[in-house]
Amino acid sequence: MSEHGTALGGSKTDAVWRLRSRGCWQEAAELLLPAARDDPSAALGRAELLIEQCMFTAAHWEQGEEALRAAEALAATPGQRAAAACARGFLAYVASVLGPRDRLDEAQAALGRTSALLPPDAPGRPLLDFRRGLVAENLLHDRQAAWIAYRRAHDGAAERGDELLRSYTWRHLASLALAAGDTEQAREGFRASLTIREELGFTVGVAPALAALAEVSEPAEAARLRAEAARLVQALGGVPVWLARRLDTVPAPAAPPDGGS
Repeated sequence: MSEHGTALGGSKTDAVWRLRSRGCWQEAAELLLPAARDDPSAALGRAELLIEQCMFTAAHWEQGEEALRAAEALAATPGQRAAAACARGFLAYVASVLGPRDRLDEAQAALGRTSALLPPDAPGRPLLDFRRGLVAENLLHDRQAAWIAYRRAHDGAAERGDELLRSYTWRHLASLALAAGDTEQAREGFRASLTIREELGFTVGVAPALAALAEVSEPAEAARLRAEAARLVQALGGVPVWLARRLDTVPAPAAPPDGGS
């Protein structure tokens, strides 16, 4: 279920997911803290949660950095180092788009390290491909490279049953289709992304999916979708912050600045 690999198994996994899905990243990270002190997987999961918080809130950067440094310090195997490097690349990417300075070089270097450490068939490849697509689309402005990366990520996520990641890849493939003028393909992708998030109960990600589908809907339906998205954003305390700012000020929200929602 989890795009970021936070699963630990058992009731704690369920509790972390419920908190994360409602945008309660701090509380979810607190549940992982005891295990994260000496378990590399738990430390990485905690870091990914707090980086996701940065993505949705455009804040809490130091918490994300601190958690990631702890995960990097615990990483011992090539797979663990690859996962930590992938998280490092994503944090640098999100900070480049939403934070105070450009960290493109850091993002590219970290994702390059991830690729060098991962075998071609490694479970972490789809997530790496997706994050490379984000960099290509939103920092390098290379739509063709982004499409190739997203397509690889989409197929890999389907093979591994990573439904949350597929909700992201559907959304970004649809966004590229819309930019190319293919409204029908865009509508299919946005609707698929929304359906997956609703079925998973990923509540914090439903509002961006509603707003995206509104972009390719008839005026009356688009207004309904945006109103529903606005209600969700308000219920969740104003996250995602970039969507909260835009729903009331533009007819249709632009692509999320983080490229990830």
